[in-house]
Amino acid sequence: MNRSLFSAACCLLLFANHASADSLDIDKAKSHIKVDAKATGHSFAGTLSDFTAKVSGDGSSLAPSAVDLGWKFSDLKTGDEKRDKEMIKWLGGSAPEGSFKFIKTWTDKGQTYAQGTLKIHGISKVIAFPYTASKEGKVVTIDGTAALDYQDFGLPIIRTMAVMTVNPKLSVSFHLVGEAK
Repeated sequence: MNRSLFSAACCLLLFANHASADSLDIDKAKSHIKVDAKATGHSFAGTLSDFTAKVSGDGSSLAPSAVDLGWKFSDLKTGDEKRDKEMIKWLGGSAPEGSFKFIKTWTDKGQTYAQGTLKIHGISKVIAFPYTASKEGKVVTIDGTAALDYQDFGLPIIRTMAVMTVNPKLSVSFHLVGEAK
């Protein structure tokens, strides 16, 4: 669950990076990718603490031409160490990773969308989401939110104590800040 959300967040980051300049040097201290999940009786969030991103595009129009994002699920932190360890087991154990590769962007009714291939748990799916990109001087800011269903990646519904279930529908939001190079 958190892993899928994390993946979605990473995907959003990747698209956002594409929307920047010729290349974008992301400032991880000013950026964040967050996955929001709902469970029976409560909700929780996970934040991706690290990732790799290679992004290129048109610096004047902020249109991306290539985005390649990767992350380790061990870098998705929910603030609950036990939950984080269970997430890794749920993803198959070992050192699960995720990735996102940009495909295209388009505008519909004034909103810009990005599309790319998200890979989680060994399964690749094409996702699309709205995003915004702005530039002030050399600083590019990219924001967006994507919706995911972790079952689409072959992951089972998370149930504990026979009554608590984690909703498979996750929301991944991102705020990326970087310098156009």
